[in-house]
Amino acid sequence: MNDPSNAYGVIQHVDIPGRTDYLFRISLKALVFNDKNEVLLVKEAGRDMWDIPGGGVDHGETIKDVIRRELEEEVNLKGDFTYRVILAESPTFVESIKIWQMRIIFAVWPENTDFSAGEDGDEIWFAHPEKLKESTVATESIIAHYAELAGAVQAEQE
Repeated sequence: MNDPSNAYGVIQHVDIPGRTDYLFRISLKALVFNDKNEVLLVKEAGRDMWDIPGGGVDHGETIKDVIRRELEEEVNLKGDFTYRVILAESPTFVESIKIWQMRIIFAVWPENTDFSAGEDGDEIWFAHPEKLKESTVATESIIAHYAELAGAVQAEQE
């Protein structure tokens, strides 16, 4: 496990010896499918890997606000959408930003699936989950797992 002793947001309790709390960054990620059952991926500006759109919650935002903002910034979402939680991951320490983070993955069904790279996205790609499942890139195989979970959620809704 990474050493979180140098993390931002560490709260030491003077009145409770030995107790330490940490502020968490909450990151919401959107798993969006097109009509071919392919997953929408984005390569964010300055990054060299594909991921599903999403990002951190800003103070005062609702879940739908965050998903809408991130989809607009990264893939030019236009229109409304519905969503369901498919997974809340255990918090992990993210060394690169020195903070604990919890990711919540949502299946998102937009009214409009006409996407293009947004101001925070360099490229977009629709990939079939089976292709991602075979990938040797960890992020892509994890996204395939999310797609399997979303399929189970979608089946429950029908």
